[in-house]
Amino acid sequence: MTADNPITVGIFDGFSWIRCEGKGSFMNSPVIKTFGDQRIGGGERLLVVDLGACTGMDSTFMGTLAGLATRLTALDGGGALHIAEPGERNRRSLEDLGLDFLMEIDPPTAVWRGRVDEIRTHLGPPQTGVGVLGQVQRARHVLEAHQTLSDVNEKNAREFGGVVTMLEDDLAEKEQASRDKGAS
Repeated sequence: MTADNPITVGIFDGFSWIRCEGKGSFMNSPVIKTFGDQRIGGGERLLVVDLGACTGMDSTFMGTLAGLATRLTALDGGGALHIAEPGERNRRSLEDLGLDFLMEIDPPTAVWRGRVDEIRTHLGPPQTGVGVLGQVQRARHVLEAHQTLSDVNEKNAREFGGVVTMLEDDLAEKEQASRDKGAS
């Protein structure tokens, strides 16, 4: 979490809530991934991502959301990722990448409907244990997010194919530099 892009979270009866204020980016998406993974690992079947105060999302952030949605829908008995109050710009960004087929955007009958203001008063900083990621960890996170986007559909595979290759090369260089530094 950074002062410019705070992520707040809450655990409620039947769902966990993640709120992004400011831009959703490669800088704050590791916190969302860690919190989401912890909740899914603990048996959570519904994650709600609140974009009501989110000013925009980069591809890493959207790939992180897609990864969580994929994990949830693959659960025995199913799970879901809901997007709350995305606004027109963020909705369009998700739809342009075909992510509206992985997640439910502003579902009209969601269990959290009518409670958004109350929920927001109970949010706090995540206790994920994620600090500032090192270069290798951050490169791996960005690569995984873009691989997830590429896996969603053929259009994304074409659009992000070059990016994925570049990120794979970047990660390999960072891992080699880290190994070289450890050997000296």
